[in-house]
Amino acid sequence: MLSRLDVVLFHPKYPENVGSAARACLNMGCESLVLVRPRNFDIERALPLATAHARGLLESARIVDDLPAALQGCVCVYGTTARTGGWRKGIMTPTTAAPLVVDDLRGGGRVAIVFGPEDRGLTNEETALCSRLVTIPTNREGTSLNLAQAVLIMVYECFKQALERPFAPSGPPEERVTTFEEREILLENIQEVLQDIDYLKPGNPDYWMMPVKRLLSKFTLKRNEFNLLMGICRQVKWVAKANGK
Repeated sequence: MLSRLDVVLFHPKYPENVGSAARACLNMGCESLVLVRPRNFDIERALPLATAHARGLLESARIVDDLPAALQGCVCVYGTTARTGGWRKGIMTPTTAAPLVVDDLRGGGRVAIVFGPEDRGLTNEETALCSRLVTIPTNREGTSLNLAQAVLIMVYECFKQALERPFAPSGPPEERVTTFEEREILLENIQEVLQDIDYLKPGNPDYWMMPVKRLLSKFTLKRNEFNLLMGICRQVKWVAKANGK
């Protein structure tokens, strides 16, 4: 989905930031990096921050002379700004902008997100070329993020919005819930253990066992939890037997 999203770095100052931005783009599935008149650009300084994985994206980055050239073919342009107020109104956050970005991408168009230079950001003239403006809220008003950090936040929000289903980390399959028969076996073992250590009163152990049953009925036990409790019962029985109980 993000293959038609252009991350445009306008007049970036540090090659290392360009490399880190390329790495962020690759991790989020964004395949297009555009550099507008980069200052002191040295790909050898950028590559260590891009890592070997993003080398291809960095080497294929499009370098242009001005912002209009970078925005050619885009149906919508989002400009990032740390400054708000004045005529910069209707500013969105990454969370509110991401659904609009993805809607345009799903419509088949190209979308650009423009990031200004590290030392001054985008000017009024440059933001005037943008369809919408986005700011990343921070804890302290008037502060700005590192360029690569800003790129990562923006493309990550777009990546989340573009997912067909919520992300779930891969891992071992979830354990099944214990059956009625297994829970009965567990309760029998717990009762035996509590009798072995003289916790249950000998006169009517079934009656005194009822609070324990009600407690366990409040929980949905998984098979691995069943195995854990059965193991504890076995160990307590062994200790009780070793002490003559």
